[in-house]
Amino acid sequence: MTNKSGSGEMVRALDWRGAFWVAAGVPPLVLFSIGGIAGTTGKLAFLVWILSMIMGFLQSFTYAEMAGMFGNKSGGTSVYGATAWLRYSKLIAPLSVWCNWFAWSPVLSLGCAIAAGYILNALFPIPLAESQQVVDWVAANLASYTAETPAVVEYLAANAGSTAADAITAVATADGVNALTPWFRGYEAFNIAIPGLGTLHFNSTFIIGVALMLIILAIQHRGVAQTASAQKWLAIIVLVPLLLVGLVPILTGAINTMNVTNLLPPTAAYSGVDGEWNIGGWTLFLGGMYIAAWSTYGFETAVCYTRELKDPKTDTFRAIFYSGLLCAVFFFLIPFAFQGVLGQEGMLAAGIVDGTGVGEALGNMIGGGPVITQIFVILMIMALFLAIMTAMAGSSRTLYQGSRDGWLPKYLGEVNSHGAPHKAMWTDVAFNVILLALASDVAGYFYVLAISNVGYIMFNFLNLNAGWIHRIDSAHMERPWKAPTWLIGINTVLAFVNALFLGAGAKVWGYENALWSGLVFAAFIFPVFWYRHYIVDGGKFPKEAYDDLGLKEGDLGERKAGMLPYLALVAGAAVVLWANWFFVLPA
Repeated sequence: MTNKSGSGEMVRALDWRGAFWVAAGVPPLVLFSIGGIAGTTGKLAFLVWILSMIMGFLQSFTYAEMAGMFGNKSGGTSVYGATAWLRYSKLIAPLSVWCNWFAWSPVLSLGCAIAAGYILNALFPIPLAESQQVVDWVAANLASYTAETPAVVEYLAANAGSTAADAITAVATADGVNALTPWFRGYEAFNIAIPGLGTLHFNSTFIIGVALMLIILAIQHRGVAQTASAQKWLAIIVLVPLLLVGLVPILTGAINTMNVTNLLPPTAAYSGVDGEWNIGGWTLFLGGMYIAAWSTYGFETAVCYTRELKDPKTDTFRAIFYSGLLCAVFFFLIPFAFQGVLGQEGMLAAGIVDGTGVGEALGNMIGGGPVITQIFVILMIMALFLAIMTAMAGSSRTLYQGSRDGWLPKYLGEVNSHGAPHKAMWTDVAFNVILLALASDVAGYFYVLAISNVGYIMFNFLNLNAGWIHRIDSAHMERPWKAPTWLIGINTVLAFVNALFLGAGAKVWGYENALWSGLVFAAFIFPVFWYRHYIVDGGKFPKEAYDDLGLKEGDLGERKAGMLPYLALVAGAAVVLWANWFFVLPA
């Protein structure tokens, strides 16, 4: 470890404020799924965000304790918690790290997909049907349509009661919109259908998204200090206006109380109609809690940079604690203000659900005109950049430390002259290029989100249990900050609550097999780890992996917790399977 660049090692260049600013990209994650959660949970949406944030904040205290124990590690709390499982199974430790990585890494592709949508709207807009240019086109071409035109005949068949004149106008207007839409907007070079996964679209969204990824990679290539500096200014520019969006409707009385009272789940996802608290309603609610966790728990990334902190003993707790407070403000205010102003109907608008209309909605919520609305559209793109940079910084360091500890391929454990894990970053980008092709339409977007969150909930389950395992097995290790024992106990219970969310909630997002697809992807770590550990390293872990635990090389120490960790795994699996069987979507 060094304080100077050019050493080939990570550089201790951050204090807790720097880590805080790098993690400041988490609050904008609320905008990734605010429409989707509103659609699946109806009037319960703002409550889902609040409850999920409270859970995330409580859980962070277990993570803060473990982060302080490993001042020489990078990669975040999944790495620190994975070491607790190492004594009990060589496979569980890398599984935790892998699940955390493939949960965080897709923020790159999902964020770039939304940002590309904003850029397409700005540079290659689809004209409105009532716009003057469309009206003029229709006037010039209307004479070429008759009641016998095939498209008109199809329209009449699909719209009983319509007159021929109405059908001709409607078809001509649709053709006018298509004719005046810029060619690049609908461009698609080709697509590839992959059974069991989806369709990869290599289209205009994909092209712009890849370009954005490479820009962010270039910024992070110069090390964590430059990343933190860029994040600081981006965060100030983005989060202050976003905070106003949450406060202004409340202070001006723009909240419609009918939108946030009489809290019932909807009759079905995206129905917009109040239902009841039956099994189907509870399933939708748990599905909302499942996907919200992907955003609200995310500030744990503040401790991904322990190896790069100047004083990890004091900075780790401060970084995660203050990041948690920042997220609480935004995850409480923004969903409440959105729902209070827009109501269910407004939250179900296509632009809110797919994320591309959120910027315009932000501007309208504070009563801004066209100029203010355009400013918020630009701010939305910057907010996405903020979230993507946070994700790349954290997920690449998870890959890096997984390599250093002997769990992931060896090449990932290298840094460049600035102390940045450049090979891990490039791996992140390559993986997300594939995901971006999948997420380049709305259906694929939520599929990626639902599957990646399978890994995130699994990681949280394993990590919350790692807290008490470390208390038993690693009592000898120094803890610069120690969580109250009662809170470790509460967080252990929350581990199983998360397992409930996983079993019940993964199916809510339109993909019955999302849980199983996520589990299959999680299992990919086993051949990866087997090759690294048994073929490359000859069945031994690197010396530094033992040093970090205060153990002799080759000795993983006594299993003082006995059978309890195994019982926790069995109980967790039972909760997931039971919840997946018991909770079903509304008919």
